[in-house]
Amino acid sequence: DQLSVNEKKDQSTLIGLSFHHLGLAVKDDQDALRMLGMLGYRMGERCYDPMQNVYVRLCHAMSHPTVEIVQPAEDGKGPLDAILASHNTMIYHTCYETQDLDLTLQSFKHFDLRCIRLSERKPAVLFGGRHVSFYMIAGWGIVELLEVI
Repeated sequence: DQLSVNEKKDQSTLIGLSFHHLGLAVKDDQDALRMLGMLGYRMGERCYDPMQNVYVRLCHAMSHPTVEIVQPAEDGKGPLDAILASHNTMIYHTCYETQDLDLTLQSFKHFDLRCIRLSERKPAVLFGGRHVSFYMIAGWGIVELLEVI
């Protein structure tokens, strides 16, 4: 039973979002992998995402948030260029799963969150082709929205 944002005027939270992971941008993943290993994380397989021109890997631990390691491809331009120009490593996005992308974006607008789309929705290799899109939320930072199939 999907309700529109306007039908949830008494709603005080963003609609339909659940935390998924933190995104860690790295120039080189060895130090990050070592630190995550010492924290008890299990490392997923590293894979190349041609749509974003990055290497990605999910790392899971029982008592810690999931971390996605995102590393630029060797051959040039990608979404991490500006971030990694001034930092070797940085947690740069928060990912939330959404049941309904349009409803989530309406919810952002309903709560007067200044939201700028950074990337079009596209299939992500790391998530089995599920669609992702990225947004800059004023006062928060970059948010990745991962659509539930």
